[in-house]
Amino acid sequence: MHLHVDRSSVDRCRAFARRIVEPVQAYIRAHSTLSVERTVLRLLGVDGVDSSEIPLPNVVVDSLPRERLQWGIALPFGHALAQTRLEPATLARAIADGEVSLASFAGVADAAARSALHGYVESALAQIGARRGERDALLERLPQLPPPLLYVIVASGNIYEDRTAAVAAAEAGAQIIAVIRSTGQSLLDFVPYGPTTEGFGGTYATQANFRIMREALDEASERLERYVMLTNYASGLCMPEIAAMAAVERLDVLLNDSMYGILFRDINMRRTFVDQHFSRMLNAYSGIIINTGEDNYLTTADAVAQAPAVLASQFINEAFAHDAGLPDEQIGLGDAYEIDPDLPDGFLYEVAQAQLARQIFPKAPLKYMPPTKHMTGDIFKGHLVDAMFNLTSVTTGQTIHLCGMLTEAIHTPFLADRMLSIENARYVMNTARHFGEEIEVKQGGIIDRRAAHVLRECEALLERVAEMGLTSAIEAALFADVSRSPEGGRGLEGVFAREEGYWNPFEDALAGATSRG
Repeated sequence: MHLHVDRSSVDRCRAFARRIVEPVQAYIRAHSTLSVERTVLRLLGVDGVDSSEIPLPNVVVDSLPRERLQWGIALPFGHALAQTRLEPATLARAIADGEVSLASFAGVADAAARSALHGYVESALAQIGARRGERDALLERLPQLPPPLLYVIVASGNIYEDRTAAVAAAEAGAQIIAVIRSTGQSLLDFVPYGPTTEGFGGTYATQANFRIMREALDEASERLERYVMLTNYASGLCMPEIAAMAAVERLDVLLNDSMYGILFRDINMRRTFVDQHFSRMLNAYSGIIINTGEDNYLTTADAVAQAPAVLASQFINEAFAHDAGLPDEQIGLGDAYEIDPDLPDGFLYEVAQAQLARQIFPKAPLKYMPPTKHMTGDIFKGHLVDAMFNLTSVTTGQTIHLCGMLTEAIHTPFLADRMLSIENARYVMNTARHFGEEIEVKQGGIIDRRAAHVLRECEALLERVAEMGLTSAIEAALFADVSRSPEGGRGLEGVFAREEGYWNPFEDALAGATSRG
C-alpha cells in the first residue's frame, strides 16, 4: 500500500518544525528545573526518604538556596563530597538529618568537586549502558513476534495485582505491558518511594514498582520464549526523574511527549519543555522508545478536523526528539483511531491518516491508539470497531498497537476483557498480515485525497506556528482546541535561569554520547 505523498511538502513541514523548535531550544539551554537537578542526584545514587517521607533528592535540592541552585546542584554536592569523603547516599542522609549543610562547603574548589563526582557519573552511565546491553541481548535471544506489537494496559492501583494481570496478559499474547499511572501523579513534584498498593485509576510510578514489574515480565519472557516489553509514563513534573529510574530498571518504552503535559495536565509549558529535553537525552542513551501523545488531541476535539494538528505535532515532537539525540528508531509518534464510526467512509479516512504517518516517518516505531471517544458500552459494536482498528493497524504497518477493549466506557478491563481483545487483534493481524502489500491506493480516490488534504493543512498550520512561535500557538489553542498560557499552569516556580558556569555532568556526558552515536 502506498500513498502519493508530496515529498516537497514533507520537507517544508520538517523545515517549519525546525524553525518552531529552535527558539524553544534556546530557552531550554538557558534554564534548568528542580526535577532536572533532582535527577542529577538520583543518578549519583541518592534515593530513599527522610523521617517525614520526603524523597531525599527533594530534600537535598530544597536545602540549597535558590540563588545558589542557578549553578546546578552538582557543584555544591560535589564540594561536600570532596570535603566529607562520604558516599552520595550517605551525604544526602546527613543533609536530611541536619548534620551537614551544603552551604558550608562553598570554599571548596570546583575542580575538587568535579573530581569527586567523576567516578559516580561514570558508574551511573555504565549501569545504564549495561541495562541497555541486557535488553539487546534478550531481544536477540528471545525475539519479539512481528509488529504491530500488541500493547495491553494494567491499572489496578496495586502493583502486586498489576503484576498478576500483566503476566496473564503476556501469556494471552500481549507483547508490551503498560502500567497506567495513578491519576494525578503527573501533578506531584516528587516521586513516591517504594512499592505501592493504593492508587486511583492506576498505580504509582516508583522505582520499586518498576523493578517488581520488570522482574515478573523477565520471568514470563523466559517461559514464553519471547521478550515482553514494559511501559510507563515519563511525563508531568518529574519527567526526567522517571526517565532516570526507567533507565536503571530497564523499561523499554516511556510515554514522553513535548506538549502533552501542557495541554492535558496544565503543567507550565516552560517547565515541560526543559524537563522533556533532559528526559529524552536519558531515553536516547538508555535505548528506551518514547511514545508521544497525539492521540489525546482526538479525545478533546473532532478527529477529522484535528488530523492536521496531529501530524503537525508529530513533526514537532520529532524535531524536539532529534535535538535530544533520539534516533528515528526510538521516536514512537502517536495517533489514534477516533473518527466517529457513523461517518461515511470514516474507515478510509483512518487508513489515510495511519498510512500518511507511516510513509512520512518510515523508521519511527509508530504507536496506534484504539477507539475510546465513541465507545458507548455496546460491547458487540465496540468489539467490531476494535476489529476495524486492528485491520487499519496491520494494513498500514503500525509498530506499537494498544489493544482496544470491548468494555471501554463501562469499567476498568477484567482479565477476560483483555483476553478477548488480544484474541481479536491476533486474529485480524494473522489473517491480514500482508494485506497492505497486496492493495494499491487509487490515485485521486478518497484515501489519496484525504491524505493530501491533511498534509496540505498540516503544512499551513506549521507555517502559522513558525510565524507566531510555539508558546503563542499553544496559547491560541491551535493544538487540541486547548489554550494554555506561558506563565500559567503548575510548576513554573520550579524553573530557573542558569548562571554562567552552570554544570550538569550528565547533560555534558549524554550530549557527547549521542553526538558520537
